[in-house]
Amino acid sequence: MRAACTSAGRAPDSVRLLAVSKTFPAEAVAAAHAAGQSAFGENYVQEGVAKAQALAHLPLEWHYIGPIQSNKTRPIAEHFAWVHGIERLKIAERLSDQRPAHLPDLQVCIQVNISGESSKSGLESAALLTLARAVAALPRLKLRGLMTIPQPAQGLDAQRAPFRELRLLLEQLNAQGLDCDTLSMGMSADMEAAILEGSTLVRIGTAIFGQRDKHQ
Repeated sequence: MRAACTSAGRAPDSVRLLAVSKTFPAEAVAAAHAAGQSAFGENYVQEGVAKAQALAHLPLEWHYIGPIQSNKTRPIAEHFAWVHGIERLKIAERLSDQRPAHLPDLQVCIQVNISGESSKSGLESAALLTLARAVAALPRLKLRGLMTIPQPAQGLDAQRAPFRELRLLLEQLNAQGLDCDTLSMGMSADMEAAILEGSTLVRIGTAIFGQRDKHQ
């Protein structure tokens, strides 16, 4: 991350590391925390909530990554600090309604299907402004920015292209008066490209925790 920031002419502290701990046990999260990591990402609601409860004695920040089913909004609203993956207003409304009043606003990113893949979650770029305005108006939520998982590509230039497109979309939102500061983009295989294109948060799992069980 430091090397990529140096190449991009950016300060090393301008990019946050989100350690994606899905499928790994609470003990692995605790070990990463002992090494200095505080923000962790989960893709499975029940698993993530269980870890958050087991490690409640540690000052951890939990992020939910990916699409959300309507029947899973309450535990996400109650146990996570961030959501990367808003793609429908209905889900955002449920999270807003179910966010406990004693907790800070839920920090949210809208997921954009930047590569137009039918197998990927996220909304089309053309629908982004309408949804962003609606989400930004909801109480108990704070729209922070955009997230994407682009189609895998070989070569730095090819990897940079979709990240550049997401950055331009964020700039367009801000030009319309939306105060967004987060680009959640980049994973273990394309982190450098994402940072070169302005990522403010990279989601790293394999490079921290190792290979996952293919059956999970």
